[in-house]
Amino acid sequence: MVVDTTLTIILIVAAVLVVGGGAFYTLRRRTQAQLKARSEASIEAPTARKRPEAATTSLADRLSKTRSSLGGRLRDAFGSTDNDLYEGLEEALIAADLGVATSTRIVDRVRASNPDTPDAARSALRNELLATLEGQDRSIRRINTPAVIVVVGVNGVGKTTTIAKLAARLREEGTDSILGAADTFRAAADTQLRTWADRVGVEIITAAPGSDPASVAHDAYHAAKTRKKGAVIVDTAGRLHSKTNLMAELTKIVRILEREAGSIDEVLLVLDATTGQNGLAQTKQFTDAVGVTGIVLTKMDGTAKGGIAIGVEQELGVPVKFIGVGEGVDDLVRFEPAAFVDALLAES
Repeated sequence: MVVDTTLTIILIVAAVLVVGGGAFYTLRRRTQAQLKARSEASIEAPTARKRPEAATTSLADRLSKTRSSLGGRLRDAFGSTDNDLYEGLEEALIAADLGVATSTRIVDRVRASNPDTPDAARSALRNELLATLEGQDRSIRRINTPAVIVVVGVNGVGKTTTIAKLAARLREEGTDSILGAADTFRAAADTQLRTWADRVGVEIITAAPGSDPASVAHDAYHAAKTRKKGAVIVDTAGRLHSKTNLMAELTKIVRILEREAGSIDEVLLVLDATTGQNGLAQTKQFTDAVGVTGIVLTKMDGTAKGGIAIGVEQELGVPVKFIGVGEGVDDLVRFEPAAFVDALLAES
């Protein structure tokens, strides 16, 4: 009798465990499915996101370090009188990395306008900053089919992510691209570019490590042409602008693409905004070697010296076409002079 009772208890406990375990498994599967659905729903396609340039306030937030630093200095300057005002303005602009020559020229013009109030001085400064940025073509030229865009720069400035963000932008504008992974020497460079290519939904042409970069550029161009893509964007190895042999290799890539396509639509130089005035030396060297047509300033959200965007244009005459203000796909912002200047002066 005791045995029968014990056996019955065991059977009841086993049944409870089986039913409870099944219910727990079902609940766990359902919870996992719900979490997965929520996660997938939270991932927006690049085309669905609102771009930062849609709102000046958003750009001001992204340039907060430069805005805060410059704004504070300008407030102090506008609170001064006569010579102290103009000395303060010049110091503020130099500190923001506009460069000495550019800062002096702008302040001289503000002084010549003879503002009689702090608000008038601020308005005159805004007008002069905008005047320095007038007359530049900031569009991405797409004359050839496919358009040929070569991206260059030193190590660590963010070329690979910039290329992916540019491809995403062009795609949203109706131009599909192929990426050419012509950085064949840096370990895993093509893997990094492929990861970004998959993320933004574009094709990529790669080659074995150590392959001739010019050959990769050649193959990428013809793949884009054969597949009727609107553009080919060629990544190049990061190189010091002072290394003659590496610059010669870059010149070869451009020469091959010019021979195949007839001309290069854009040679975009990616500059790290945090490097400040050293970017001028880089731009000069790359322009002499391959004819830089536009600049992309990255890491603008991480520097208090965002005035380099104005300084580099004034010193070299090469237009800034985009600024990078974050790590996301949508954080490559078209350089709009009025929005940029207003963002810089937001706290002045």
